[in-house]
Amino acid sequence: MNGTAGTTTLVRDGTFAVVGADGGITGSHGTSPDGLFLRDARHLSLWSLTVDGAAPGVLVPSAGEDLARCVLTPPGTRDEPPAYTVFREQALGPGGFTERLLLVSNRAEATTARVGLSVDSDFADQFELRSDGRQYDKDGASRTALLRRDGVDFAYARGDWLSRTTVSAAPPPSAAGPVEGQETAHRLEWQLELPAHGTAELLLTVAARPHGAPAGPAPADEPSQAAADRAARIAGFVGDVPLTVPADAPAGLAAACARGLSDLAALRVPAVGPDGEDLTVPGAGVPWFLTLFGRDSLLTSLFALPYRPELAAGTLGALAATQGREYDAYRGEQPGRVVHEIRHGELAHFRQVPYGRYYGSVDATPLFLVLLDSYTRTTGDTALAARLEPQARAAVAWMFRDGGLDDGGYLVYTPDAEGLVNQNWKDSAGAICFLDGTQAEGPIAVAEAQGYAYDALVRTARLARTVWGDDGWADELAAAAAALRERFLRDFWMPGPGFPALALDGRGRQVDSLASDAGHLLWSGILDRAHAHLVGRRLLEPDFFSGWAIRTLAAGQPGYHPLSYHRGSCWPHDNAVTVLGLARCGLADEARTVARGLLDAAAHHGDRLPEVMAGYGRADHPRPVPYPHSCSPQAWAAATPLALLTALGQGPPAG
Repeated sequence: MNGTAGTTTLVRDGTFAVVGADGGITGSHGTSPDGLFLRDARHLSLWSLTVDGAAPGVLVPSAGEDLARCVLTPPGTRDEPPAYTVFREQALGPGGFTERLLLVSNRAEATTARVGLSVDSDFADQFELRSDGRQYDKDGASRTALLRRDGVDFAYARGDWLSRTTVSAAPPPSAAGPVEGQETAHRLEWQLELPAHGTAELLLTVAARPHGAPAGPAPADEPSQAAADRAARIAGFVGDVPLTVPADAPAGLAAACARGLSDLAALRVPAVGPDGEDLTVPGAGVPWFLTLFGRDSLLTSLFALPYRPELAAGTLGALAATQGREYDAYRGEQPGRVVHEIRHGELAHFRQVPYGRYYGSVDATPLFLVLLDSYTRTTGDTALAARLEPQARAAVAWMFRDGGLDDGGYLVYTPDAEGLVNQNWKDSAGAICFLDGTQAEGPIAVAEAQGYAYDALVRTARLARTVWGDDGWADELAAAAAALRERFLRDFWMPGPGFPALALDGRGRQVDSLASDAGHLLWSGILDRAHAHLVGRRLLEPDFFSGWAIRTLAAGQPGYHPLSYHRGSCWPHDNAVTVLGLARCGLADEARTVARGLLDAAAHHGDRLPEVMAGYGRADHPRPVPYPHSCSPQAWAAATPLALLTALGQGPPAG
């Protein structure tokens, strides 16, 4: 799949690779680093091909999803055209990367092709590769490279940490050695004989062996085999999904659903359930978030629930297995709290970042309960809810005890100096801002989290009554939900603008920005019908609705910025929740308008919705303006078309 700035991204089973137009890897940092990545580490940071002593020219740039292909040539001129052409194929296997170079002679006489490949593995943690200026101490770390007959072994050691990458070739290189001036980079060279109008082939395999990962199968022998296996896995996930898109649906809905399902299939990552069983869950996105994320995986699974309920079952099991059990302030763990993200990298291992198992999320816990009831109602399967009753009770207990319902009556979070300042879905610094643009100070009660809490209490009361046989507790939960709904309207509603506040700050003041979070309140049902209709129609006004999607912050406010991550950009998943809410409260025309804008945007991206778009409207530019740091593919954006299908009444109810 084509990525940013002429790159191609390959994704499979928790592994991804980003290569350039020529199939190469440079070891870049910043917005879109290239390389081979597995378990939050880069296992290939240099993959630079030369032919006849020079970088090849690109006739056809790299492209593809199962199998990335490009066409290259050695130097040549109009009068002295290249002696041969290089057809390059690359694919991902389980935990590895495989490449086939096919050299085809263009001459009537035999020739020798000189092929060189510079390779390296920097084992960089993904948190090191971001352009945020942070530095991490790595005392005692060492990187080594050891030549072998058919390639080179790279290793990285630090304390009890050991990761490896092996590069092997068939035929073996005729010469090999270190690259001068580089710590571990090596250059492999071949002299390949090409008969007249004949061919020669070179197969290259990269096997990543991350620290702590179970031993996996060997990478495929050649790219077409790996590509065929991946294609079969994708087709098996997509092919039998019960989609029914009628003729009067907005243009592009069927194509966007198919594209989204394919991306969801590729983004699945392995996880472990409460009894140690192997599970598969939606990873959040490439390049930064290909791992289990509580909020992302929950909302993705909710959107996909009527069509692929096994994603919800896997997500619920994996989150139940990682639910908080003790108090650990560094990573925000509290008993019953549902995890925000899981990381497997070196910095998490040594607790240099808190994200190895990080709990800094105010909303994952209520969304866990929402998904559990939604899954039970949609599938009719009560066994999972019965099995996860202890985890559900612990989640409810957290909402009251540590989440804040027992204290101030609302779910709150306190900004985390070591982790996330904001712990709702708008988790960037400064995202929860007053009208003048200043960040609210905590403890902060964001609006949409109160809606999730209300919905979670209503739904858990239903599970208590119908599955767990506890009518007394069901009555308590229902009463708590009703009380939360009543005080929410009293404390959050702003009579002047006729709109709910984005949040309450630590002093109980209304955070008075007009923000898209209000659309989530329609979905959760915490607003009555009259107030929901006011909100729903307001979100379709031009300062909110760009023509492509609803902005995170209404334009014209001091805090608005069309290229801000959460203060003016447009997020498809945010819009999907709102469209589900518009449909729930009977605003069908408004739901269709937003859906049509999103599908028009998808059509400009090969039927794929990006994670986030800039806030510029159709009057500013005829195409959606990209957000420069957007992930692609990204799970909840991929699942958004499925939510649109459900909201527009064309699919089964989501519960």
